[in-house]
Amino acid sequence: MKKDKGQTVEARLGMTAAHARAPVVASLDLGQTKVACFIMTPEGVRHADRTIRVAGVGHVQSRGVRGGAIVDMDEAAAAIGQAVERAERAAGAPVSGVVVTTAIGQMQGHRVKTRVSLGSQPIGDADLARAIASGLDQLRFPNRRPIHVLPIGWSVDGARGVRDPRQMKGSALGLDLMVVSMSEGVFASLSHCIELAHLDLQGVAAAPVVSSLAALEEDEMELGAVCIDMGGGSTSAALWGGGALLHVETLGVGGDHVTSDIARGLSTSRAGAERLKTLHGSAMASANEDRETLEAPPRGEDPSAGPVYVPRAMLKTVIAPRVEETLEMLRDRLRSSGAGLDPGMGVVLTGGASQLNGVRELAVRVFDRPVRLGRPQRAPHLADAASGPAFCAASGVLLRAAYGPREAVSARKLMARQITAADAPRVQSRSVLGRAAGWLRENL
Repeated sequence: MKKDKGQTVEARLGMTAAHARAPVVASLDLGQTKVACFIMTPEGVRHADRTIRVAGVGHVQSRGVRGGAIVDMDEAAAAIGQAVERAERAAGAPVSGVVVTTAIGQMQGHRVKTRVSLGSQPIGDADLARAIASGLDQLRFPNRRPIHVLPIGWSVDGARGVRDPRQMKGSALGLDLMVVSMSEGVFASLSHCIELAHLDLQGVAAAPVVSSLAALEEDEMELGAVCIDMGGGSTSAALWGGGALLHVETLGVGGDHVTSDIARGLSTSRAGAERLKTLHGSAMASANEDRETLEAPPRGEDPSAGPVYVPRAMLKTVIAPRVEETLEMLRDRLRSSGAGLDPGMGVVLTGGASQLNGVRELAVRVFDRPVRLGRPQRAPHLADAASGPAFCAASGVLLRAAYGPREAVSARKLMARQITAADAPRVQSRSVLGRAAGWLRENL
């Protein structure tokens, strides 16, 4: 896997269908439980039905990631390299860089509001670019790295809900930006880890954001929905409404914590606890569980120690409280975020931990609204082993590369340094590309 510095980040990330003559795009889902790589060639963008075809998939057990951070660079880099190499072999195409989707780094959502004065002429691209520059100038997040900068709403003279303010008249133009950031220290570690795997870091995407692009229908994004990504080391959520991202929330609790609870509660090894959880675990009561007995290996290496026998009902009493507490904490944080949980919002679960029996039913009880399991809906040709809720994030990165939404700031600038007002789209009166100001033309 050789690096190709001549290929720009913009050629791979934030590319719309109109510009899809790109090299291969590789997404890397880096979590505490697994590392997955999806590769898409230019031919994989299916414009007719806005779907994608994934050319190669590779996934391995994660190593070196724990507690929302990379704790062993060499181990993590080795796992990344293995996942990418498997995907390359399946795709028959090498990759020089990856867009990483992850929930590590204590990701947070920030809403930035700005307002600029207008002249007597109708609103044009230059006014929109000026509003974006004003918003970028307000980004002050010490020790944090912005990874998403998305314009989510315009207003003219205080009238909100404007989709495209161009050609409108008024005295003031308002803009709301949704900024998702991660710890600067974790970002630096991630960048170095990708470099150790002999790859270029072409972008970082928050797992719940790109999982939403794969799992949610357009109507759900418009009418309001919460996409909850339940990973091994964290549980994160993206809240949508009016077709825009409204908030991102992350908890440092995930499926791996359930495994630890089982290992402690039942005095078994972590491997045994994971097996019990996967094969027999449930967050809700099931028939005949009181009469069933499960066998698990003992903790430690004492050859004389016999297996551990526990009633299946005891397994549920360990799993259910942890899952319920996690969902309740997430619900309360979303309610207090200011973005709000409207009564009509549905809930979509993604991530590997969402596949545990009874989690959906428990989420219905906690959120008091319809809940469904999400899958990569616009990647219909994925094999069964890579088409479940655990692979929504990897698929979502490729969907974003093909169809947007575009960011207000290029991935290259987001990866290079902290952004400033100078990174806003530039408008040149006689340049078609300049006048379009990137996403201004393509997303409004």
